[in-house]
Amino acid sequence: MYAVVSSGGKQYRVEAGSTLTLERLDGEPGASFTFDRVLLIGDGDDVTVGTPVVAGASVTATVLGEALGPKLVIFKFKQKVKYRRRTGHRQHLTSVRIDTINTAAPKRATARRATTKASEAAEADIEAAPEPKARRAPRARKAPTSGSAAKAEEKK
Repeated sequence: MYAVVSSGGKQYRVEAGSTLTLERLDGEPGASFTFDRVLLIGDGDDVTVGTPVVAGASVTATVLGEALGPKLVIFKFKQKVKYRRRTGHRQHLTSVRIDTINTAAPKRATARRATTKASEAAEADIEAAPEPKARRAPRARKAPTSGSAAKAEEKK
């Protein structure tokens, strides 16, 4: 079984027992963390896709520790004016181990009942809507009487 979770603006495919390095999370090493934004759950051929998230699904993980990412060098340069700036950045990262993927099967009878009520309400709105107004026929164009357009037609 696998899941796709969203954390820090990125999406990660996770499985139970796998380790994951992602942007910094609040939590001490050894603490439990729950990902509520589960976008997809796959179990063999059965795939559940959320709209935008899978209702009732969560992924539980254990925080392993924190680390710094690779050093990135930012170098700004403008030629002929002696402008040079060198700065750097290291992202704070958290390493987690995925423990369990919790799924909550949606109640299909309730979902069907809700959609039928919604479709009945939509049909009632369509029946109660007023008739659209008829369009007016386009007006015929008049022949030019004066100006440059009239002089152009006289020359023809």
